[in-house]
Amino acid sequence: MDKSEETKLTHRSTKDKAQLITRLKRIEGQVRGIQNMIENERYCIDILTQMSAINAAMKNVGFQLLENHAQHCVSDAIKGGNGDEAIEELMDVFKRFSKS
Repeated sequence: MDKSEETKLTHRSTKDKAQLITRLKRIEGQVRGIQNMIENERYCIDILTQMSAINAAMKNVGFQLLENHAQHCVSDAIKGGNGDEAIEELMDVFKRFSKS
């Protein structure tokens, strides 16, 4: 397998992984709630308010993942002599993340 095709993995603590999954399941429930609101012809502002809450929740999950990545993956890469590549990758993610 070519290095560019290599799947990168990270190791999260069991606690962190459980917290992320719980948050994402809660967000999934909120999305289903919006589907129900639309089916039940709820007021547009109520739906938009819920959508805003989902967007904020997703950003929080993203920030948690970014923080973990910087503290562990990027830090390990710097210690291992691959810091420039890891920092460049992190900055690319920050640029994409900030567009949303």
